[in-house]
Amino acid sequence: MNDALGSHIIICDNIEERASLLQKELAPNRVVSYLRDDFKIEDAKAVAAEAYIAEESTKYLIMAAKTFNIISQNALLKLLEEPPRNIELIIITESKSTLLPTVRSRLKIIKEHTAVIREESDIKLTNLNLSALFSFVKTHDRLSKHEAKKLIESLYRKATITERLSLSEKQIEIFERSYRLIELNARLQTVLVALLMTFLPKVNRGH
Repeated sequence: MNDALGSHIIICDNIEERASLLQKELAPNRVVSYLRDDFKIEDAKAVAAEAYIAEESTKYLIMAAKTFNIISQNALLKLLEEPPRNIELIIITESKSTLLPTVRSRLKIIKEHTAVIREESDIKLTNLNLSALFSFVKTHDRLSKHEAKKLIESLYRKATITERLSLSEKQIEIFERSYRLIELNARLQTVLVALLMTFLPKVNRGH
C-alpha cells in the first residue's frame, strides 16, 4: 500500500490481526491505531483530535472495533466527509451491518472475509406469516453469539439479495439494532421476533 490509498472501510474476520498487518503495510507513513471491542464517543473524540493535528505527509488513523455505537459514528460523520489535509481514515470491523448507512455511504468498502459456507436462511420473508415466523424462531433458539450474528447477516442477504426486497429505513435500522443486541447478549428469540415482525403483512400484525 502507498500514499495513494484513500480512506476506506475493511470488513474482515480478524480485526486485531488485520489492524496489525495494515500498520506494517502502511509503513513508513505515520499510523495511529484505535483498537477497541466497542468504539465509543470518547474514542471518536480522540480520533478527531488526532486528525486535526497538522501533518506534512500522509497520516493514517485506523479505527478497529467489533462494534461502533451510534453516538460515536454520528460524531465521525463530518470528519469522514471532510478529513483534514493529509489525513486518511480507515475503519476495520467484522460486518458491514455494524456501521450506520450514513457512515458506509461515505467510504469505499473492501470485503476481506475468508471463504466460509453461508447457509441460506430457511425462511421466506415475502408473504411471511406468524406460523412460519415462530417456527423459524423456535428452530434457531440455541445458537452461539457468533452463529446468531451470522444468522442476522444471512437474513439480511435473504431479504436484499435472494428475495430482492426493498427494505424500509425502519427495517434497516432494526437489522443494525438486532446485530448490536446480539453483541450485548440479548435473547435471540426476542431479537428475531422483533426483526421478523417487520416483514409480516400488516393484516397479520393485528393492526
